[in-house]
Amino acid sequence: MKRLVLAGAGHAHLHVLRTLGAARWPGVEVVLVTPYPRQIYSGMVPGWIAGHYRLEDCVAPVLPLAAAAGVRVVQDVVCAVDAARGHVTLAKGGRINFDVLSLDTGAGLAMDEGLSDHPGLLPVRPLEPFVARWEQALATLLDDAQARVAVIGGGAAGVELALAVAYRLRRETGAAVQRVTLACGGGLLPGHAPGVVKRARAALARQGVELVEQRVRAGTSALETAAGTPLAAAWVIAATGVAPPGWLAQSGLALAPDGFLAVGKGQQSVSHPNVFAAGDVASRIDAPHAKSGVYAVRAGPVLSGNLRRALAGRPIEAYRPQRRSLYLLATGPQEAIVSWGPLAASGSLAWRWKDWIDRRFMRQYQSSGEE
Repeated sequence: MKRLVLAGAGHAHLHVLRTLGAARWPGVEVVLVTPYPRQIYSGMVPGWIAGHYRLEDCVAPVLPLAAAAGVRVVQDVVCAVDAARGHVTLAKGGRINFDVLSLDTGAGLAMDEGLSDHPGLLPVRPLEPFVARWEQALATLLDDAQARVAVIGGGAAGVELALAVAYRLRRETGAAVQRVTLACGGGLLPGHAPGVVKRARAALARQGVELVEQRVRAGTSALETAAGTPLAAAWVIAATGVAPPGWLAQSGLALAPDGFLAVGKGQQSVSHPNVFAAGDVASRIDAPHAKSGVYAVRAGPVLSGNLRRALAGRPIEAYRPQRRSLYLLATGPQEAIVSWGPLAASGSLAWRWKDWIDRRFMRQYQSSGEE
């Protein structure tokens, strides 16, 4: 009996669970290590904050999926990997040996030193505590009409969250008062076409979001810009860039220049053929691409197939990610911005497109978990 360990319940591993639920792999024991009994889909979180979704609409129930797949679940976090000896170490203690290991744990948050001390900090990673803290924050924001929110990070996540928060506060209170600041020292939507950035600026202006295109740091008593201007914020949503998990550096696995696990064709480690990875924890060194949920979703089927091939001692199949990905950025109300290479569009039809894609993606795991 061979053992496959799935570390993390990210998008790609959800597909592995669904595949196993359809047909078990003979002679293979599968163990899933994940800290939470559900997986919150990040692509729908801005819509949930804006009030368009119930939280259960955005959740894949991991435990029922694993049960249907015959997978043993260990509710814990992998805090170390010993690739040479073939085992993972768990945060609560103990080790699990593996014949084949697949990592889909996500990434950490790259955050400036000092911001972590802010009493109202809301890091977007991991999503489970972020969601719980946001519900607390929203209650206080509705009680105090003067309280403000700062969103740090000018990428897609930061823009969507700033717009969602501003829209929700305006909808709940009926007051068109500026209460949200988006700070993006690295620029607004870097890597996106000028037309997309222009539409994002217009959306931010419509929702009354203050745009501060400077780096933000922790000052002596509050947040401040790099120029020293105070930035009032009772709550700070950190949607900054990703950082590799600290334990990767001691894993013995080859790393990419960005510090994430280096994988090649078929999502296989370039140094250890019995280790695979997908999602933000990995970087394709042969075909670099942005760390986006789109790529993690697309990697799911090939990862599932290659894990089974590796367990059976068969050659893996190559997979080359698409050169560019479609982004549909929610803008607060039921509207969205389309970003596809040099092309840009926006409006309610874009939201309906995004909503259809997101609900279809989640339905395949929600219905599987109920069967």
